[in-house]
Parts: sequence; C-alpha cells; structure tokens
Amino acid sequence: MDQVETGGLSKGELAYRELRRRIITGDLEPGSRLSQYQLAADMGMSITPLREAIRRLASEGWVELDTHRDVKIAALDATEAHELLEVRLSLEPLATELAAQFRTADDIRSMTSAVDRILPVNRAWGDEGISLHRDFHRAIYMASHNRVLIRLLDDLWDKADRYRRLALELPAGDNPRSTDFKQHQEILDLIIEGDSSAARELSRDHIRNSLGATIPDALGRSRRWMPPPLVSRT
Repeated sequence: MDQVETGGLSKGELAYRELRRRIITGDLEPGSRLSQYQLAADMGMSITPLREAIRRLASEGWVELDTHRDVKIAALDATEAHELLEVRLSLEPLATELAAQFRTADDIRSMTSAVDRILPVNRAWGDEGISLHRDFHRAIYMASHNRVLIRLLDDLWDKADRYRRLALELPAGDNPRSTDFKQHQEILDLIIEGDSSAARELSRDHIRNSLGATIPDALGRSRRWMPPPLVSRT
C-alpha cells in the first residue's frame, strides 16, 4: 500500500472514495466502460492504488471488471432497486422509532436545521434537492444512536442515490412532491414529541410516497438501465 496521504488516508482509500463519489453522483455513468490507465491519469495517481480501490468497489457491487482489466460501472437494475426499497422500508422506520426514543437536544437542533433547509426531490431542484433530503434523513438516523444502523443506512443511501438521480429523469421527476415533502416536518414533530410508534409508521408511509419508490416499476420494464448509445452526426 502507498504511503499515507493528507488526513491519514492511504492513496488506495482516497481513490476508493473519489471513485465511489463519481459513481454516486453520476459523473461516471451506469454501464459505462473505462480504462484503468485512463482513469488513473484522470485522477492524477498511479495504477496501483486505483486497482486496490477498484477491487474493493467490485466486491461491493459498484463496478465490474472484464478480462481486459477495463472497468464497467454497474448498470442500474430493477431487482437491486426493489431490494434497496425493501431494506429501506425495514431499516429507516426502525431508525425513526429509535430517534423518537433517544433524541437529545443536540439531535433536535440538527434535525430542525435540516428540515428548515430541505427542498422537494424533483427535477426543479435536482441534485440540491437530493442532497438536502439526505441531510434531513441522516439527521434522523444519527439520532437513533445505533452505530450499526447508521453504517447500514449510510451504505444504503449511497446506493439509492443513484436511483434517485435516475428518477429525476422520469415523468414523475417533474411532480411537486407536496405529500412526501410535507411529511418531513410531520415526522420531525412526532420524533420531538417522543411518539415512537407514530413516527415509525409515518416514516414507512413516507418511503412508499417517495420518488424512489417509483423506480422499481419504471426499471422493471427494461430490467436494466444504461445511458443510450451515442448517435453519430456525420
């Protein structure tokens, strides 16, 4: 492993974080192929830490490696979208229930600040809406004070954010999202009141109303989604 870089991170860890960020944000498009050497040059590092990062990302399902050592960014898949939704329906209501039981004054301030800044997740607000939406939900599950649950939800949201960005491209991405947007404040009110049962159930209903919940059916028509091929304009 290469020497430790700024912040105590190895080059392999830095490469892993940067590649994962590019995949999540869509800078590296689903289904696209990349040469490892081109990618290393683009990131300004040698091939060794990049390969270390790619092996790790492949084990987590973010990328695929072919026989020529080229990298293929994992396509968006209807089955994965459905499984992510199932897991979210299980874990996030639990985190919301625990937040209502164990929230502190600092947690309430963090959640209140996040809900004050939140924007609808629709095409009008794009990535900013997705980012602020995630900030609010993360403030809730941080208030659960369950470290295992927090790690699981962080990983889940990383994977799900790719699908949320796809959802913005669908017709539903133009909707104002008034119902699920209003529910954010209602969930927070229940957490502050300490009504853990009602907070859990509203959280579950909120997920079912979310833009992300539209993705499994939308993708199911083609099973996998990748960017359309480039059209020659000669």
